Amino acid sequence: MRPLTVGSLTLAWGQRTYVMGILNITPDSFSGDGLFSATESGWVAPASEQAGRFLAAGADILDIGGESTRPGAQTVSVEAELERVIPVVRALAHQFPQAILSIDTYKSEVAEAALQAGAHIVNDVWGLRADPRLAEIVTRYNAPVILMHNRSKANNAQVQAQLGGRYVGVEYADLLAEVTAELMASVELARQAGITDEKIILDPGIGFGKTVEQNLQLLNRLDEIRALGFPVLLGPSRKSFIGYTLNLPPGQRAEGTAAAVAIGIARGADIIRVHDVEMMARVAKMSDAIIRRQ
Repeated sequence: MRPLTVGSLTLAWGQRTYVMGILNITPDSFSGDGLFSATESGWVAPASEQAGRFLAAGADILDIGGESTRPGAQTVSVEAELERVIPVVRALAHQFPQAILSIDTYKSEVAEAALQAGAHIVNDVWGLRADPRLAEIVTRYNAPVILMHNRSKANNAQVQAQLGGRYVGVEYADLLAEVTAELMASVELARQAGITDEKIILDPGIGFGKTVEQNLQLLNRLDEIRALGFPVLLGPSRKSFIGYTLNLPPGQRAEGTAAAVAIGIARGADIIRVHDVEMMARVAKMSDAIIRRQ
């Protein structure tokens, strides 16, 4: 795979693992780290502070999202999402001009406004299947796109007070075959819109429409996603498959996340999307020292 230059960063796939720090501009993040406040001035400042900490701790990319994707979460209107994320994107682009910004959205209007405000990457949890116009926007702005596998359905979501939401009763005849086929269907949508392969990153969708056991299996077989020939982003951070495995709430899942990150890197992850940037950047650096020795 050819290196991908995004803003000031050149992503040389296979040389090291890149770290994406999560900035949730939401009141209902599953992990309890949402930075949303009732007024614009109330959420831009903490987002800027967290972004500065993440960059100092080793984040390569900042992923900004204005709608929670936890099981059972309420959808957010385009207008509300724009009000949440665009001031943050604009502020971070001005304050940290060398930072690489990703907009976590499946809505074309939000993606376009974010790209105009200074974002570089579009991170679509529905793999271009939720909004037919999103692929056109990505093409127009010549932006890289992250295509995630997602079979989330509200009627498969189950919530427990301490451990949060998870998916149950989700059936796959062949988990890896179906996930890879559906990811490649998203790739085909991207290609049809004129997005070139070197600008496509795949995300297997850990935690999205998959049971605890399916998430564990998918993580352990991540190399089969990597074999499709695209860079892979892995987002296991604090997710419920860790919580239900260890019987721990989101705030106590750092060790489980670290194990998932290390195994994911061993199986071929190129980017890790995490909440605890400082700790996971160290896990990634150590994993790279073991796995990527020349």
